[in-house]
Amino acid sequence: MKKIAVVLVPVLLAACSSMPAQNASQASQAASKPATNESRVIEKSISVSSAEIEAKKLAAEVQELQKQSIYFDFDKYVVKPEYLEVVRRQAEFIKAHKNDIVTVEGNADERGSNEYNLALGEKRATTARKNLELLGIPATQINTVSFGEEKPRLSCHEEKCWKENRRDDFAHKLN
Repeated sequence: MKKIAVVLVPVLLAACSSMPAQNASQASQAASKPATNESRVIEKSISVSSAEIEAKKLAAEVQELQKQSIYFDFDKYVVKPEYLEVVRRQAEFIKAHKNDIVTVEGNADERGSNEYNLALGEKRATTARKNLELLGIPATQINTVSFGEEKPRLSCHEEKCWKENRRDDFAHKLN
């Protein structure tokens, strides 16, 4: 906005200054001249601000997608039917943005050994990956990682926390 104001003030001042009257032929010649530097700067700043708006919309969309996780039952790695819509939305976004690489992050609750939870997190992430591939996402756009029990969403030692920690998260990176 500051750029627009900086450009518009001199343009307005120049427009308000007194100039000799032009006859009709001079006015038509002036109208047919190519755009001035000032108008090009204004056009460019308008296109930059629309690009900024689009970038902010995209960032908000990515942020919203990254809030959507899929959750698993204890000791399971099958995507439940109620989370298939989350997988579908992730796939639609990835299809629409060919420069997107998504990392599926498999997580587990604190019960079980580190090795077991890492393996379970990997199975969960791989299951989500396979679902994305079935929806037409190329394997080259999907990475998987297992955090096991290392990234808990909640840290109490009861079922309400454990069920929040048995999940896959989606991290998008637009190149």
